[in-house]
Amino acid sequence: MSRRARMSRETKETKVSIKLELDGSGKSKCNIPEDFLRHMVETLAKYSGVDLEIEAKGDIEHHMVEDVAISLGRAYREAIGSKPVKRIASATVPMDEALAQVTVDLIDRPFVHLDVPDMMYEHFLRSFAMELRATVHTVVLRGKDSHHIIEATFKALGLALKDAMSPSSVVMSTKSTVKWRSD
Repeated sequence: MSRRARMSRETKETKVSIKLELDGSGKSKCNIPEDFLRHMVETLAKYSGVDLEIEAKGDIEHHMVEDVAISLGRAYREAIGSKPVKRIASATVPMDEALAQVTVDLIDRPFVHLDVPDMMYEHFLRSFAMELRATVHTVVLRGKDSHHIIEATFKALGLALKDAMSPSSVVMSTKSTVKWRSD
């Protein structure tokens, strides 16, 4: 069974469409007008091992960053589905003078604690984690160059996600599976 998601999100500020294959090879085709955002999305896809196609248009950088993050988080979540996964993973990545660590828990209780030197990418990571419904912690262990710190963080996030999204034969929870019912 393939773990995939296909979705689009449109507001008066942005239009984002995504095709995501979780069990891919890390290849991406990203048509995003913001260069650094495109670079980070491609980095996340590569290191998390997903195949990603994304088309994004928008009015300003802030809206583009936020709406791409929301859409990506939701696509990852939908592609993961309800089958058991490893759930919890960490990765530490060096990039030149920077060293960043990311820990994720795909528990369906979103929480973030971020150590990122750029408000725009802190906002990306927070929006992504909320839609993924994950707990995400990032720590900058060292570094001076903001680009290196952010990129090391995205690489570590990708590696941690790749590990946490790995299929598991058992539900990794003492609660077992949560069942929702509407009355």
